Amino acid sequence: MQVETTAIDGVLILQPKVFGDARGFFLESFNQNAFDAAVGHHVDFVQDNHSRSARGVLRGLHFQKGAKAQGKLVRVTAGAVFDVSVDIRRDSPTFGRWVGVELSGDNHRQLWIPPGLAHGFLVLTETADFLYKTTEFYSPADEGAVRWDDPDVGIAWPDLGVAPTLSAKDAAAGSLRDVP
Repeated sequence: MQVETTAIDGVLILQPKVFGDARGFFLESFNQNAFDAAVGHHVDFVQDNHSRSARGVLRGLHFQKGAKAQGKLVRVTAGAVFDVSVDIRRDSPTFGRWVGVELSGDNHRQLWIPPGLAHGFLVLTETADFLYKTTEFYSPADEGAVRWDDPDVGIAWPDLGVAPTLSAKDAAAGSLRDVP
């Protein structure tokens, strides 16, 4: 697997080797040893999630607080999304910065988002199937969110020509300034 660093420490773009021919393709979507080597330490995953969303749906920017902070290994198996990580670690030199990358069923990229970051994505195609592994179980009492359009973060979301579709919870999310 190829590993590409980003402007935020710990956020990595992972490109698995894809073996394709006229019949289709094969790729190893997860290998614990290769993943641990890529991130530089052992990571335990406890939960796998799968969502399907329509074009224009924006999910995020989500995080879990404190001891329940989640690391996420994310990928798209069908369709395409613009995936974003925001550094919400107050003691980080990149606090408030974001990185974005297109993930798709065609490019097979994965993104590792370590604990302490907020995460979200915008669906670019008619639908997208989004899969992710987490390092902590979902904990409603520890969840938080930063507004997708927080001016203090300034994410340059792709323009789809329509306003994104948000959940009520995401529409009511606070600003980066509110993050504990």
